[in-house]
Amino acid sequence: MQSTPQNCERPCLCKEKHITPQFVVLTGGPGAGKTAVLEFVRKALCEHIAILPEAASILFGGGFWRLDSRSGKMAAQRAIYHVQEEMQRLVLEERKWSMGLCDRGTLDGLAYWPEANSEFYDVLNTNLEMEFKKYKAVIHLRSPTLEKGYNYQNPIRVESAELAAKIDENIHEIWKNHSNYFVIESTDDFTAKLQLATKCIQSLIPECCKNNLIEIGR
Repeated sequence: MQSTPQNCERPCLCKEKHITPQFVVLTGGPGAGKTAVLEFVRKALCEHIAILPEAASILFGGGFWRLDSRSGKMAAQRAIYHVQEEMQRLVLEERKWSMGLCDRGTLDGLAYWPEANSEFYDVLNTNLEMEFKKYKAVIHLRSPTLEKGYNYQNPIRVESAELAAKIDENIHEIWKNHSNYFVIESTDDFTAKLQLATKCIQSLIPECCKNNLIEIGR
């Protein structure tokens, strides 16, 4: 099955050539609402914003073995990292988009890595500073508790609410020192969380692409 790039849908008046697109990470633990937010902003932002799908969903949805062993977890996270890296490289080299909105960033794999962080960096020939520099900003949607609506509707999701909370906290520890780190807490009404996340994303897009935005929360 052929897969094509997913752009946001609104027409843009911008005529600039996008030589150096920037990347923004939308991250969060399981059930945080990333899929819903990305589907909404796809309709709310302009055509020069590319949405990069979650690398883990591409791999696991395509049949990559999901084993609970140490070697299985490490193999999966190495593969996820490289898929994410190549999608970002493609956005840079195509020069069609002003911004890439990423469903998770390359460091998210640390939240699932079974060994020391230093081994992750060594295996992938990188470090924290190099990874932070890839992204203009990181937006963290916090995972809801079971009481606030955690669900299992995504067939790729296998985590319990308790494990989701642990992963979510790991993600916070990974990204919290990024210079542009934003946290969107869970709310009883998901619409409020959706609006907060969308406004945050809108504030980060390049000025040339802000000419036709949908006003949120009115």
